[in-house]
Amino acid sequence: MIRVPSPAKLNLFLHITGRREDGYHELQSIFQLIDLYDWMQFEQTDSNEIQINGLNQIDLQHNLIFRAAELIKPFAKSPTGITINIEKNIPMGAGLGGGSSNAATTLIVLNQLWQCHLNSRQLAHLGIKLGADVPIFIYGKNAWAEGIGERLTFIDLDQKQFIVLKPDCFISTQRLFSQKTLTRDTKPTKFCAYQLTPSNFRNNFEPLARSLYSEVDEAMQYLDQFGNAKLTGTGACVFIDVNEKMNICDILRNAPCKAYMVNSLKESPLLHFKI
Repeated sequence: MIRVPSPAKLNLFLHITGRREDGYHELQSIFQLIDLYDWMQFEQTDSNEIQINGLNQIDLQHNLIFRAAELIKPFAKSPTGITINIEKNIPMGAGLGGGSSNAATTLIVLNQLWQCHLNSRQLAHLGIKLGADVPIFIYGKNAWAEGIGERLTFIDLDQKQFIVLKPDCFISTQRLFSQKTLTRDTKPTKFCAYQLTPSNFRNNFEPLARSLYSEVDEAMQYLDQFGNAKLTGTGACVFIDVNEKMNICDILRNAPCKAYMVNSLKESPLLHFKI
């Protein structure tokens, strides 16, 4: 039996720089891994079945953990049945990448359990079929992202703490992308520009999320009292950097919704995973 953490991420900014002929959007972003974890337990069985416990509210064919296991199984040299139990701590539909992280963790662990012998690049190639955020969790390093999120340049980021709020709403990514007022032509930029003035880098989805979901607006207004509140991904979570002047306990206690204090990660705890 193997039990491993599956980390979350923040988008420190998110710009849409164009739209491709296939309908996908070009973007630029920074992926910051954080120490908010789901915990996943893998146990091999004598059957040929893939069983997922802990996500009963999601139909199996839409479950990224199940799909990841199905995707890598054809490469297995020692295929077995597998039971995967998940303890969810990363809120769903929050812009924290929980589903993508779970899928990546599944690929990483089963690659070894089933002796698939795929390298990180091959796993990431499989992962992109499940979602644009999956490769960042495969590689397990903070990165500057371009393309649809799959072109990654690994970067060093300062160690930080963040306060993250999860508004009590579920944001439809499709709904945000369908809005005619979504900014889709932000001028491409460079990591060095972000390093000079990170506060100038925002999330193109933020104005829409605030206008369409009052809970997001309330959370951002609350955090703006203490810092420069930002939206992660397509939401619903919002966050601020922690500084030494903040009364963190008061901010967390008085938040209008679920609140977390998290630390940045230099790398994923799965980066050097070995059975």
